[in-house]
Formats: sequence, C-alpha cells, structure tokens
Amino acid sequence: MSAPESFFDAIGGEPTFRRLVDKFYEGVAEDPLLRPMYPEEDLGPAADRLTLFLMQYWGGPNTYSASRGHPRLRMRHAPFRVDAAARDAWLHHMRVAVDSLGLPEPQHAALWDYLERAAYFMVNTMDPAAPAV
Repeated sequence: MSAPESFFDAIGGEPTFRRLVDKFYEGVAEDPLLRPMYPEEDLGPAADRLTLFLMQYWGGPNTYSASRGHPRLRMRHAPFRVDAAARDAWLHHMRVAVDSLGLPEPQHAALWDYLERAAYFMVNTMDPAAPAV
C-alpha cells in the first residue's frame, strides 16, 4: 500500500510553488505599502524563503526548517507593521497569484483558505496609528 499523495505533489510540486511565489512578488514589487517592508533591493531572497516555507508546509522537502529553523511566523514578522491594510494588500497579491495557477477547485480552495487564515494571523497592529508590537 502506497502513501497518499501530498498536497505538494498533487499540485505539481516545486515548480507550482515557485510560480505562485513569483507571481505574488510581481505584485509586491510595485505595491507602495508592502514593498518598503522588504529592505533588500532584490526580492529574490524573500521569494525563496516563502517558496521553501510553503513547499514544506504542504508536504514538500523540509529545506526551510533545515536552513532557518522553526518558522515562527509571528516572531519573524513582529518588526513590521502588519495592520488590516497590509493584510489586505498581501491578500490581494496572493489572490492574483493563487488564481493564476489554475488549480482544480478543491486544491485552490485549500490553498486559499490557508493563506487567508495565515494573513489574518499575522496582523499585529489594530490601530492604524499604533506602532508594530
């Protein structure tokens, strides 16, 4: 009896996740709210980290944890002001990226559900004028 196919494999593995993240960062590169959160001029390192994280989360290789340790998403994002506007901008670009993959509905819904929940979880500032926590 073989092991069930992972979500990672079911949607096409690494190439699919790379397409997702590349499309997402195309939007981020031009976004006046999100782009300043990436201090590097080149968004490539951030894109690689997100790709490795998503691949691992969805059943791919554990390269992310092997190189960076536990994801600790909230801690890693704590220095940044993540309010409702930043969350919504992130979700906008991610929606475009997810939709661009043309996944079958069950996989599209599962991926989007996770990303939407993750975006809401990352909010660390409720008051638009308050500094990040």
